[in-house]
Formats: sequence, structure tokens, C-alpha cells
Amino acid sequence: MKNSRRDFILRTSATTLGTVLRTPAITAAMDNSTQLPIIDTHQHLWDLDRFNLPWINPNSDAQEPIRHTFLIPEYHQHTAGLNIAKTIYMEVNIHPEQQQEEANWAIGLCENNDNNMAGAVIGGFPHDEGFANYVTPLAGKDAVKGVRTILHDADRPQGMCLKPRFVDNIRLLGDLNVNFDLCLRPAEVSDGAKLAKQCPDTRFVVDHCGNLSVRNTDKALHRKWQDGIRAAADQENVFIKISGILASAKKGDWSPDDLAPTINFCLDTFGENRCIFGGDWPVCLLSASYQEWVNALKEIVSDRSIQFRRKLFHDNAIHVYRLT
Repeated sequence: MKNSRRDFILRTSATTLGTVLRTPAITAAMDNSTQLPIIDTHQHLWDLDRFNLPWINPNSDAQEPIRHTFLIPEYHQHTAGLNIAKTIYMEVNIHPEQQQEEANWAIGLCENNDNNMAGAVIGGFPHDEGFANYVTPLAGKDAVKGVRTILHDADRPQGMCLKPRFVDNIRLLGDLNVNFDLCLRPAEVSDGAKLAKQCPDTRFVVDHCGNLSVRNTDKALHRKWQDGIRAAADQENVFIKISGILASAKKGDWSPDDLAPTINFCLDTFGENRCIFGGDWPVCLLSASYQEWVNALKEIVSDRSIQFRRKLFHDNAIHVYRLT
């Protein structure tokens, strides 16, 4: 379980906590931050006294902002004033032996009335022969909305998601009315599109705008990523999550303009009915606060219609994750 998305991010992220430069437009967005209700479809929580997250290095200075326990009280503190209506728990690439325990823990949080967690995307390994026995009873829980496995870990070769067992298990998720979140290398988003084409009855969500670093200047990689995003958008059962890319920005030295090209390409390619917001907290703390991420995104989409913005931040998530 090495070299998770967080490790990938850390290779291109700054190592000290800073404050993002604020333009007057961002300040205005902050002043109006409560106008739209938000459903956060990518809420991480972790208790480092309880769970083993192999990708968190206790000796890493670069990871210091996230090398702590983060639970619901901390989330409420970091999102205060942003009108977060509901959240979706997102699995945290936990040690495989604790995957079932994490799923049960997340389900319990969803069933507890002391928070606004409305569902969970649990961890799972569709490439394993025991996946069906693992996921089928969990899918019977109202809280379970989806499954995710990190497809860019070092032990996950390109094309793994197109192997017959993987495809069959993703088709099973469709039968169970459970989503699959795609978290891929940016050059391999097209593999996710091919998987979605083979599994038309399963709903997919491309996480983190396809994981293209906002500081990457490789034109060939950009073209592969763009082709993959277009191919994914061609499949009607695929949605995209506007999330995660902030963690690849340079801490203390970024602006909405650095994020806008990637975000706008995704928004324009998928359209207003298939884009959803994700906070990616606390991973976003590698570069900025949750509030700075929300305010930057609001600035980027400020020239789009109120209908578009409401769908992005709230309405589409209700459809994608089958919320009430």
C-alpha cells in the first residue's frame, strides 16, 4: 500500500503550512460563503490511535499538517460558516486487514444522529477473489453509497481495472446499486472510461479531476489526461468530482488562476449535471485550509449560472449518491 495519492501529492507539494494569497474576489466569495448549501462528497476522517494508514509517515515533516487524528469535531471546526448540509465519508486507503473495521466504523457514523454524514464510500478490492463476499452484505446497508480502491498505488499496475475479475466485480456493484469511485493516475483516466463502458449499469465518479497536478507542465501528459476526461465524459454513467487538486498547488504561493484551467476543463467537458464538489479534507491542508479551497472554487465558477453552481455544490450529489 505504498505511494498512495497522498504520497504522489507530497512529491509536488510544499512542506510548510502557509496562507494562500487572497484577491479581492476571494474575499468577496468568503463574504457570501453561506449562500449556497454544500454537500461534501469527499470527507476523510481518521483516528490514528485506532487505524493504521500505511501512507502516513510519522517522521515526515512534509506530512505534518495531516499527521494527526481528524474526526467530526475537527471537521466542523474547519468548515464553520460554509453551510455544509451533508457529507459523504471517503475511505482512507487503510491497511487491508482493517478494511472491514473501517467500513463498519463509517456506517456507524452515518447512523449516528450527532452529525450530518449521509453516506459512505467504503474501501474494497475488486481485484481480489473475496470481494463479492465482502461487499454484498455491506451493500445492504443504507449508508453504503460506493466503493473505492486507489488505482495509482505502486502495486496497482496500469490496466488492472480492466482485468476480467475486476470488471465482473464492478458489474456486481451495479447490480447492488453501489457506485465505484475512480482514483487513477492522470494518464490512465481513459482506462476508467473503458471500464465504465463495460459496466453500463454501474455509476462511476472520477475523483480529483483525474489527479492532474496543477503544477505539471508535461504537455504529453496533459493531452493524455484531456483525452481521458473526454472519454470518461462520453460514458453517461460517469460523473466527475471537483476535488483534490488543491493539494498539488504550491503552499502559500497559489491563486484560483492556478486551479482554474483544470477545473474549467472538467466542468465544460462533463457539463452542469455531472459535476460534484468534494472537500478532500484534511488532505487539502497540505496546501491550504478547507475554507480557502471552497472560496477559490466559488471564485472560479462565479461567472457560471446560479443553477450550475447549485448543482455543483449540492444538487448533483443527491442524485449521484442517492441521498434524500
